[in-house]
Amino acid sequence: MLAGALAQLPSQCEVCHAWDAGLVCRACRERHAPARPRCLRCGLALGAPAATCGACQSDPPPYQRTVCALDYGFPWDHLITAFKFQRRVELAAALATLLDEAIEREAGQSLERGAVLVLPQLVVPVPLAPARLAERGFNQAWELARRIARRRRLRARPDALQRVLDTPAQATLASAERRRNLRNAFAPAVSARTRSADRLAGADVALVDDVMTTGATAREAAAALLRDGARSVQLWVLARTPAPAAA
Repeated sequence: MLAGALAQLPSQCEVCHAWDAGLVCRACRERHAPARPRCLRCGLALGAPAATCGACQSDPPPYQRTVCALDYGFPWDHLITAFKFQRRVELAAALATLLDEAIEREAGQSLERGAVLVLPQLVVPVPLAPARLAERGFNQAWELARRIARRRRLRARPDALQRVLDTPAQATLASAERRRNLRNAFAPAVSARTRSADRLAGADVALVDDVMTTGATAREAAAALLRDGARSVQLWVLARTPAPAAA
């Protein structure tokens, strides 16, 4: 009850600096994160409504659906950077709200487009390698995942998947190199393998991440979940990097 009361206290919007209930005001959410046509499979912004983009038609990813809140760019790139690298964990609630609103919006639009968004039984964050987690102090994907799961009354498990290879940073790599870099990087958590398999067997899973660029991380993580028994995987991602031609 105290947390709910505190959430309603006025605070200064991180984007426009107006006073509102929340760190990102509704006006900025509507202005800088408008609904736009996206590929149902990978979340890439499209110029006109379409079911899937050409890339997903020619090389479908293992995840069946992507819900994306916004494009990675102003002003969200600054907030996400602060959240991840400056330990601004207090931004997690506001950023999770953006993603949760996209899930709600997508469910309504999906009915109109003939592809119903089915909520999963389990919400899983894309894991960090142990060294990266120790350096950062928290997993930004889990901070988003657990808040959205709580709002939607879904199970969330931070230990269903682990990163077994501490690969070089993806930011400096081309698309094909990213996929090679992440090959076999994910696996069920060794310390909870039996329990993890029981949870994943036949389950529809939502895989949560903060930023999606080429989709290489999501592909490998989703493939690991499917190998471990998940029936389907959908991706819930806060921000999607626009295609180079659209940048």
